[in-house]
Amino acid sequence: MDITQLVDRYLLSDEIKQHVAASSKKTGSLGYDPWGFQADTNRTGLGLMKIVYERYYRTQALGLENIPRHGRLLIISNHSGFLPMDGVLIGMAMALNPHGSRLPRAMIERFFPTVPYMGNLMNSLGAVLGDVHNCMDMLRNEEAVIVFPEGVRGTGKGWHRRYQLQRFGRGFMHMAMETGTPILPVGVAGCEESFPMFGNAATLAKLLALPYLPLGLPFLRSKVVISFGQPMYFQADNPTESMVEKQVMNVKSAIEALMQQSQTVRNAL
Repeated sequence: MDITQLVDRYLLSDEIKQHVAASSKKTGSLGYDPWGFQADTNRTGLGLMKIVYERYYRTQALGLENIPRHGRLLIISNHSGFLPMDGVLIGMAMALNPHGSRLPRAMIERFFPTVPYMGNLMNSLGAVLGDVHNCMDMLRNEEAVIVFPEGVRGTGKGWHRRYQLQRFGRGFMHMAMETGTPILPVGVAGCEESFPMFGNAATLAKLLALPYLPLGLPFLRSKVVISFGQPMYFQADNPTESMVEKQVMNVKSAIEALMQQSQTVRNAL
């Protein structure tokens, strides 16, 4: 019995299997889609991460009813902790959503595929290189895509700036406006405490061609709360950069409010 069969038998309930089956993606004869997603690998990852999601991080997801069940979607969230566990937990919350399962894609930083074996594994689990063309193609394919506009500015900001949103890039808003894609704002609390970064070995990071090399403690047990907001819609013909920036700030404000909501719920538990 291989690992996929073990996961199916012991880690995935019939209810979860039904949710995942309902959100299955179109794949080729070998089980892959055009961006490297592999159904069996994703299913195995979901079963293994379910334990982490429910028992280790004791994740609580709020506003799951706000997630559109179908159609293109940009999930825009704060980024926290020096490893991107927030993206994994958001994806798990959406996959296990009792209101309708979705298997979102996640845009990842360019240095991840340079790590041996990491690139192919992350692709098969649903992650895709954070390239505008990739994202636009997936949106046109009616995918749900997780984007962190802070990028490494969010994960590499350090403990002293925890829960302080960093500068947002504008690319996600340009894509939302061009394709008529709704934006789902998300606020995450708890990942800062799980991956606290107290320093950066900048010289060694430069030698290794990494954006930063964190000095901190990984995978500390921490309660995580994720708040999903109401979808936001932005459409404009030939928007100016000032218009785009204004709408980016509107999304940022929504995420900040959701992040504070998640912190309040987390602190009350």
